[in-house]
Amino acid sequence: MVDEDTGLELGCESCHGPGSLHSMEGEGRHLIHNPRRNAETCLQCHMDVQGQLALPHSHPVAGGQVTCVDCHDPHGDSDAELMADGILMPEMASCTECHPAQSGPFVFEHEAGRDGCTVCHDPHGSVNAKMLKVGNANLCLQCHFTEQRSNALMIGGVDHTGFGFIQQGTCWTAGCHEAVHGSHVNGSLRF
Repeated sequence: MVDEDTGLELGCESCHGPGSLHSMEGEGRHLIHNPRRNAETCLQCHMDVQGQLALPHSHPVAGGQVTCVDCHDPHGDSDAELMADGILMPEMASCTECHPAQSGPFVFEHEAGRDGCTVCHDPHGSVNAKMLKVGNANLCLQCHFTEQRSNALMIGGVDHTGFGFIQQGTCWTAGCHEAVHGSHVNGSLRF
């Protein structure tokens, strides 16, 4: 197998250690490197991710509560649909195994959810709470375009004139659009 990121050829021993250790009589099975138990196996090649995992908001990989293979399938089909960061599992299936409340189904869906969690979240880590890619209203404004008219501030085609507090926080911390993953009550994702 060839790693598409590095171009290096990877075999079983690259991740699991020398086969000769596995066949040692009796205790050999305890010498097998198991990425499910230790992220260091993966991080020896994916050093860029190691820095992200050290950011203030990340999955607790260092504490051993989450491992790389909880989200990534190292034996996955190389023809699988890849996300931008190389996850081989279907993204929503992977994230919602641990975060089921965010998956819906909801009466009113947030369109961003259809594109996957990584539209808003960086799964390896972020300086922003909840591993958000951007920690202010600019996150929402990447998709919900702003148009300043002479008499109105239009966001996502809706007049937001008079809502000056948008500048002070985010669309959700301002108390307006709290149900960012979806809602059963309000199409504007307010509740």
